[in-house]
Amino acid sequence: MTDHRLDSDTSLITLHNGVRVLAIDMPHLETASVSVFVRSGSQHESRSLNGISHLVEHMAFKGTLTRDCQQINLDAERLGAEVNAHTDKDHTAYHMRGLARDAERFVQMLGDIVQNGTYPEAELERERQVILQEYMEDEDDALSTAYKLFDKTCFGSHAVAQPIIGTRANIERFTREDLVGYVQRQYTAANVVVGVAGPVAAEQMARAAEAAFGAMPTGTPHRVAPPEYRGGIRASRLPGYSQSHVVLGFPTPALHDPRHHASVLAAALFGEGMSSPLLDQVRERLGLVYHAACSADVMELCGQFVIEASTVPEHLEPLLVTVMRLLREHADATNPVGLERARNQIVVRQLQNQERSFGRLEAAAQDVFVYGRVRPGAELRACLQEVTPAQVRDAFAQMLACPLALAIAGKVSLATKDRVRALVAEAGGTPLPSDAA
Repeated sequence: MTDHRLDSDTSLITLHNGVRVLAIDMPHLETASVSVFVRSGSQHESRSLNGISHLVEHMAFKGTLTRDCQQINLDAERLGAEVNAHTDKDHTAYHMRGLARDAERFVQMLGDIVQNGTYPEAELERERQVILQEYMEDEDDALSTAYKLFDKTCFGSHAVAQPIIGTRANIERFTREDLVGYVQRQYTAANVVVGVAGPVAAEQMARAAEAAFGAMPTGTPHRVAPPEYRGGIRASRLPGYSQSHVVLGFPTPALHDPRHHASVLAAALFGEGMSSPLLDQVRERLGLVYHAACSADVMELCGQFVIEASTVPEHLEPLLVTVMRLLREHADATNPVGLERARNQIVVRQLQNQERSFGRLEAAAQDVFVYGRVRPGAELRACLQEVTPAQVRDAFAQMLACPLALAIAGKVSLATKDRVRALVAEAGGTPLPSDAA
């Protein structure tokens, strides 16, 4: 085992087969969070396998070589532990949280779930129906639909634009053999981080992980080529909706690019909090929306500057005009008070995340996958402080030099896309691709 002390409370230990054990000592806690992160998500799926990572995550709890699903649940709940899991674009994660004294047992139990799933046929058919209901609920949600359209507008047919839940046809088609084969290919030691946060000793957790994951085949790190940004307009009319749900944005640098710090600061400056220009203008002063938000989604392969809003159709045009105007203004000048507000909001958010065991684990695991190390909180805050007003203005200017990506779902008129094209042209925005649908 190779041990690297990363920070005063954080260790990263690499087992002989390549599994990395991340231990974060939080001595003020009485509980411990244990998570197994697998670098396998929707961006690692082919089109024919889209949705399989999510289905595997559900089925992992349905039985192992030694325990059925009822025993898996009982074993955790006898210890008072919470059990959960989630699938994202770039990873799948399995979690347990309970008393710190049981952290080693959580490592062993998650090791069994992640590696020894049997995916029983009868359970698969039942869980397939559960996921199909989840799929239908997602399809009925206008904002969720807008986000899926937005990803496709940004990145076309690239795997990063695929929905995590997959397609209905795939969900209905996947077999037990598909799940087993996918796990054998994807769940390898080079793509696994075992994370523990709480009042724990790193060496003790590493020994528990060695016992639970030491036999996992090494494999090779999963790599995906970054997508090419496209831009354009997509719209989906949904019956029964009286409002339009909008997601719009531009490309930003990925995590490997240090310019992503300026994009994060730009998003907070533009639309975080009620005093931000976005909320102050479109909601408080003009009353164009009842909901709006802005964020910078910075990922391993790419980044997105994202504005979401919910409005009535007659306010859609003035909303877009106002947003484009505000973006241009931020490319021209930076309000020092607004910049101070944005920096402090990000710092507080980062510190709050540092105080939550699972939040720290997830952020640290992403760092391990992307950088091979964990960036200390002080380093992140220093990078934020080093961003200059000129760099923030450049971030806005570089975004506006790209075609807008816009997705609208809910109540949408037939003329909406043509009218939005005209509005973007009138606002001096970069022309949209002629083939963008």
